[in-house]
Amino acid sequence: MSVVLVINSGSSSFKYQLVDTGSGSALASGLVERIGQDQGRAVHVDATGAETERILPIPDHTAGFQVMLDAFAEHGPSLQDVAPMAVGHRVVHGGARFFEPTVITPRVETDIEELAALAPLHNPGALQGIRAAERAFPDVPHVAVFDTAFHQTLAPAAYTYAIDRDLAETYRIRRYGFHGTSHKYVSAAAAAFVGGDREDLRQLVFHLGNGASVTAVRGGRSVETSMGMTPLEGLVMGTRSGDIDPAVLFTLARRASLTVADLDELLNTRSGLKGLAGVSDMRDVLARAEAGDEAASLAFEVYIHRLRGYAGAYIAQLGGVDVISFTAGVGENNALVRREAMATLGFAGVEIDERRNEAAGRGIRVISTDESRVTVLVVPTNEELEIARQTAQILP
Repeated sequence: MSVVLVINSGSSSFKYQLVDTGSGSALASGLVERIGQDQGRAVHVDATGAETERILPIPDHTAGFQVMLDAFAEHGPSLQDVAPMAVGHRVVHGGARFFEPTVITPRVETDIEELAALAPLHNPGALQGIRAAERAFPDVPHVAVFDTAFHQTLAPAAYTYAIDRDLAETYRIRRYGFHGTSHKYVSAAAAAFVGGDREDLRQLVFHLGNGASVTAVRGGRSVETSMGMTPLEGLVMGTRSGDIDPAVLFTLARRASLTVADLDELLNTRSGLKGLAGVSDMRDVLARAEAGDEAASLAFEVYIHRLRGYAGAYIAQLGGVDVISFTAGVGENNALVRREAMATLGFAGVEIDERRNEAAGRGIRVISTDESRVTVLVVPTNEELEIARQTAQILP
């Protein structure tokens, strides 16, 4: 059994999953959160789905990892019986330096820390998790899998912003793209599902959760993606604005006296669906819209408008499309979003089957008609499995 422990760490929490890379099954999973607060919370789920919860002080990530180890020891599976061969870490930003899974060394840790300038909300937390995990598991390799890595195949025309070249080079200002682990997993799963020659297969993958992005994939390689230097660019998201005229920021700075910190908070935490409708969860937006809330209705329309716009643009970049996949919380579970996003793509050969789209399901499923020239799929993402597989693949 090739077992990898996958860690997804933030500044005050981390998620974990023990994965059998051979079968693809999760042997256990859990969450440790509210680290550094008066009372932390730890949830452990074993392979049967049995869940246990503890509320206790968790002063730092090292203490959090001990809580996790205690949960494995008490509730299973035993890490002596199914010892992980490695620990795989999700790291959001690898800049232009990391384009594949990388064994973590002191130099790599330094690079991750230095790249925190590009992802101040993400990389520091990942580094905390890495260092705590190294103390908890000192005798196995630790591997970093970067969200940006899948998009390192973007051409210069796709990743270059049209600003002063020297300034951009000095401060590493370019498109990096995110959700790469999910886009890689889903595009590969979709290609295997439809079969045939993958080399020229043209795909769109919509990763629609609280954060949202779309990627154009040709022959298994990312050729265009909606998120940019940070995860703020692109689609309308739960609390993030997505695309916006940069001059809006200048106007707010001059007329509303907003600081850089104010603008950062505005666009990342008080915009998107939350800014338009007052709530960030698509289910809540739709409930309010159905109750007659005009602001919520507009929020949904703006959200769909942006999805359609990106779909059309990326179909043009690819010269057509063969497969479109929806994944993540909204993409996998919201039939209305899928239907409305695809409603105007008949010109490209997209035909949605209403019955298939509305039907519930757990695995990969087709939601287009048999006559549709484009196969439209719902593909449940599994970033933990993808991280585990990439981790296992680079080990000797």
